[in-house]
Amino acid sequence: MEQSAPPTLDIAGKSCRRAASLMNWGNLAAILVPVPLLIFWFGASMLVYAMNRHHPCAAVGRHTQQAAYRFYGVTGFFTAVAIFFPGGAGAWWKPYLIAWGLGLIVLLPWTIWDLVRIYRAPWPDLVVDRAEMEAR
Repeated sequence: MEQSAPPTLDIAGKSCRRAASLMNWGNLAAILVPVPLLIFWFGASMLVYAMNRHHPCAAVGRHTQQAAYRFYGVTGFFTAVAIFFPGGAGAWWKPYLIAWGLGLIVLLPWTIWDLVRIYRAPWPDLVVDRAEMEAR
């Protein structure tokens, strides 16, 4: 006799907290160690965003979205500005260090603050209707 899947799906609060903090941890690593993590995280963050933005726990989606706004805003701004950075011999690397420092100033406090809020918040276990999850 074949067993059918239960009608509900249990999601641990610990799992929700981990999912909510994943984008922030990646942002933190990418801004603290920009070479080579920044470019790899830029690609991997799209996957993390796609997986967690529409999580059954609304708080996970909210935290993921806010972390993505910050990261893509900073990297997008400096990508557009970097077009005008001087090239060639000499001190071509100074504008890139300045851009990294400004990005660090913007991302670091917000990311740490968001992680503190995530880890202080209560994350209760969720019970989700399996049919509703599969319909998404």
